[in-house]
Amino acid sequence: MSGWAVNNRGASRAVSPSRLAAFEILTAVDAGRGHSDELLHMPRVAVLSPEDRNLTTTLVMGVLRWQIALDARLREFLQRPEQRLAEPVAIALRIGAFQLLHLDRIPAHAALSESVELCRAAGHPHATGMVNAVLRKLAAAKRPGVPIHESVAAFAERLGHPAWVAERWASAYGREPAFKICEADQQEPAEGGMFAESGGDLPQIDDGSRLVAELAVAAMPDAKRVWDCCAAPGGKALILARRLNEAAIVASDVSAKRLAAMEARLKRHAYAERIMCAISDAADARGVEGEFDLILCDVPCSGTGTLARNPEIRHRLKPEDFARQATRQRAILAGALGRLAPGGRLVYSTCSLEPEECEQVVDAVMAEGSWRRVSVEGLMHQLSEQGVLLADVWPGTAMRGGALRTLPGVHGCDGFFAVVLERVTADRERAMSGEI
Repeated sequence: MSGWAVNNRGASRAVSPSRLAAFEILTAVDAGRGHSDELLHMPRVAVLSPEDRNLTTTLVMGVLRWQIALDARLREFLQRPEQRLAEPVAIALRIGAFQLLHLDRIPAHAALSESVELCRAAGHPHATGMVNAVLRKLAAAKRPGVPIHESVAAFAERLGHPAWVAERWASAYGREPAFKICEADQQEPAEGGMFAESGGDLPQIDDGSRLVAELAVAAMPDAKRVWDCCAAPGGKALILARRLNEAAIVASDVSAKRLAAMEARLKRHAYAERIMCAISDAADARGVEGEFDLILCDVPCSGTGTLARNPEIRHRLKPEDFARQATRQRAILAGALGRLAPGGRLVYSTCSLEPEECEQVVDAVMAEGSWRRVSVEGLMHQLSEQGVLLADVWPGTAMRGGALRTLPGVHGCDGFFAVVLERVTADRERAMSGEI
């Protein structure tokens, strides 16, 4: 964050440090000056007491998750519901409304009075009367019930999602799964629910990223040369190094800043000594030499499968983003496949729920070369038999067309997609064409 958005000296007497920090972070996120996860680990948050840090995190993540629903509820009490509020005023209202509607242990008078003072300290004293009146009406109002029959747009708003995003999911997966995704996105994500082994010298990594790396190991357990071509922040490369004891591993990223942070992380694990780091754009693979038996291609994406842990994504998404992401993803996948040795295997994965970034990317690139799909289902069973995955955690609904497709709220984890591709050898290609 660059500078405080409020008169910190005046606000410090009337507003708690936790609410002040939450206001500043939400202001920075709204202005595009950072992501919530990064900002919540800034030094000015680290110096808060544990209790204040916890409340700051709760307020930031809660407001971002529920912002659409909060704004809809607050409009009911505005004299002019169509008016656009100054953003500091809107953020102060959201912080107050979130506490009133979702935090039972916060006294209503504290939520109300400190939101008023935040508005004043942010340079909008003329709006304090309105903030006070709106929050008082909200505190006194009866909570609305849940309708027996809801349209997709209605449950999307009630559960803090853009209607157009929820309608896409309903079209792709059905109304009930779309509803469950929206519900799951409003909860704190749980970790470690699918793996038999955790802690120890394993890296700290979200379940989806770990599963993609474990799947790559199962796809080619005797790999000698491995490339993690979109490696930062490094958790997947660490899993590869931990499992593949004999492999030489290249971990590359296009960003020098992210690569430097990854290198620092790798130094904390002794088994990461075999990982060579490189700056490389996987689309053209400059900076990386030779062919690889195994490639992990976990591409940058919209992240719509991770809205529970990255709630602000929903506020930045635009319909045209998916086509833009897909163009880049096709280039990365094609570039990575060009470095795959005959008989080698590549895992393509995203944490997106959108077909444009997943199945359609794979279909488009596969049409241009000699590749075959390897069913993920058998590899998942293999991971269960090896004791990596807990038994029976994967229902058949997580397998779609030989690929892995998880949905938040349906499969108990983030939403992600993974497919395994194999480069066909010359002999196999001739056999498939009927020449031999």
